[in-house]
Amino acid sequence: MGLSGKVAVVTGGAQGIGKAVAKRLLSEGMRVVITDSDEEAGQEAIEEFGCPGETAFILADVSREEDVKKAARETWKYFERVHLLVNNAGVFLNRQVSELSLDDWNRVISVNLTGPFLCAKHFAAFLKECRGTIVNVASTRAFMSEAHTEAYSASKGGIVALSHALAVSLGPDVRVNCISPGWIDTSRWKKKGTRQETKLTGADHAQHPAGRVGRPEDIASLVAYLASDERHSSRVRISSLTEE
Repeated sequence: MGLSGKVAVVTGGAQGIGKAVAKRLLSEGMRVVITDSDEEAGQEAIEEFGCPGETAFILADVSREEDVKKAARETWKYFERVHLLVNNAGVFLNRQVSELSLDDWNRVISVNLTGPFLCAKHFAAFLKECRGTIVNVASTRAFMSEAHTEAYSASKGGIVALSHALAVSLGPDVRVNCISPGWIDTSRWKKKGTRQETKLTGADHAQHPAGRVGRPEDIASLVAYLASDERHSSRVRISSLTEE
């Protein structure tokens, strides 16, 4: 895919979709920096990857600008360039709107929406220098909600809008794309202390046109494609694998 030797930053890369993305990018020959607010999960992921010198973990809460600035500085110190930023870090909250506190609302918006803005802001110069790529991870909740997901759905809808704004503002030097996953079973990609395989039923799989619940590897493949040279040289129709 033409990614070998390039550098990626994956936020929320210690578990779930982010971890699968980081592993796929490493398999493509990229050097990968993962950021996460869970230090235990981050160190565990680096050990599992088993690629010393090619990976780094930075403890960071993307809702805090000082943490994002630190991540940008340390990434530059490690690898002196950035070709890909994957804004994946996120938190989920399901709570009745009458019970949703302003602090809860602000926390979800801060991590899920302000975080990608801060990362784009502080990594933009590095990405421009490398004519790089940003991939933002939203959700089908941006387009179709379920009850009691006001904060989460609003944050993911904001990511979609932020993505097309950044694409106009940073292009053509930096490409910006957005992925909206549906139901993705991340159970096998958790840290060891919380890893427990989900028992999915035939009814669960039947909800999806593809005939199965999505996997983190599906999203990782799309991230790799969007970051790759293949995006320039081929015409590919991308259809949704899953829907919520």
